[in-house]
Amino acid sequence: MTPLVWIGSSLEDLRSFPDAVKRVVGYALYLAQTGDKHPDAKPLKGFGGAGVLEVPVDTEGKTYRMIYTVIFPNAVYVLHAFQKKAKRGIATSRQDLDLIRARLQRAQAHSEQEGASNT
Repeated sequence: MTPLVWIGSSLEDLRSFPDAVKRVVGYALYLAQTGDKHPDAKPLKGFGGAGVLEVPVDTEGKTYRMIYTVIFPNAVYVLHAFQKKAKRGIATSRQDLDLIRARLQRAQAHSEQEGASNT
């Protein structure tokens, strides 16, 4: 099973979610670790394909999202977990997208470092 690597505050943020959300997200991450994909997981727009995925979960009138990537061979990297704040539209905020991009770069650096240490 592919290991999980939590980037930034993603684990702490996820821990603050309601139990129902944590169950869905936990299952989605398990599937990602085994090379499968949760039925609700979809590519995050603006990240060039299916390598960066989001799992949206709606509960109690609130929307939560977890963003992860499977583009690196050594791990599934959890990039961000957050509650959607906007009342209109489905777009992810610019602030969240910038944070995801920065954490994706950190994941890439981590993956390259891990790859170098395993050779």
